[in-house]
Amino acid sequence: MTDTAEIFVGIDVSKAQLDVAVHNQPSSWQTDNSDAGRAELVKRLQPMNPTLIVLEATGGFELRLVAELVTAKLPVVVTNPRRVRNFARSTGRLAKTDKLDAKMLAHFAAALRPEPRPLPSDQEEQLTALLTRRRQIVDMLTVEKNRLHTVRATMRSDIEEHITWLTQKLDALDAEIDQFIQGSALWQEKATLLKSVPGVGRITASTLLAMLPELGTLNRQQIAALVGVAPVNKDSGRKQGKRRIFGGRAPVRSVLYMAALSAKKHNPKIKKFYERLLKQGKEKKVALTACMRKLLVILNAMLRTKQSWQAEAA
Repeated sequence: MTDTAEIFVGIDVSKAQLDVAVHNQPSSWQTDNSDAGRAELVKRLQPMNPTLIVLEATGGFELRLVAELVTAKLPVVVTNPRRVRNFARSTGRLAKTDKLDAKMLAHFAAALRPEPRPLPSDQEEQLTALLTRRRQIVDMLTVEKNRLHTVRATMRSDIEEHITWLTQKLDALDAEIDQFIQGSALWQEKATLLKSVPGVGRITASTLLAMLPELGTLNRQQIAALVGVAPVNKDSGRKQGKRRIFGGRAPVRSVLYMAALSAKKHNPKIKKFYERLLKQGKEKKVALTACMRKLLVILNAMLRTKQSWQAEAA
């Protein structure tokens, strides 16, 4: 039974405002998502000494609030919105408003008690911003290159000019990312270890450093679950459904997917593992997902033991 002294807070974040609710308390309140509004909220929460504060990832609108809550030594967790919606459906609550969302987040906090994780360091946040911008430019390049084959001839020169500009921006970002990594002796050491694995390039290494700081600190099951490459059972009675992966950190999975595609060709250990799974009758997609997980486990072990690929494979 939950101790009545425990206080669980849910905060629904939008660009303009913050809706706040406390589990098992009828009252809720609202404040601006501004410097003054966040300061007021922190000041109000501190005397309450909450057990846990939960809010959803909202595309970046939550970052400033999370930073201020952590700075004030308040326990906060940013959770996946889909996880909260699934929880809401399981309780039979389908209505959705900002106020109800705050109450549901508070209920979610009390029922599941997700574990707070350390706030990324300033360097990790800066590198994450660079990598996010790089991904956006790559997406824009893909769209423009696809569009080049469908527009009228009179528009092609304009699109080609934009492609050239985006390519230059991408090259500049890559150089900035490399320089950023080289500026930290610790990150440089970790990046060197990661890139020693065939199939792992600078973007994969940079993404792992920025968006998966837990790499090397967790066991193989924990790191796979955190990233979202651990298969989840879908069984009921005698029926055995297909195992699927979901949740976790999508940007990390994206670079792991590309790394696994390269590794199954150029990394002898991953290549042998992939081919063995195919011989066992596994679908290519399933085998590749298994390669992602195996690659992640190898990288996790290498950072934990501080051994390069050659030493690990020996």
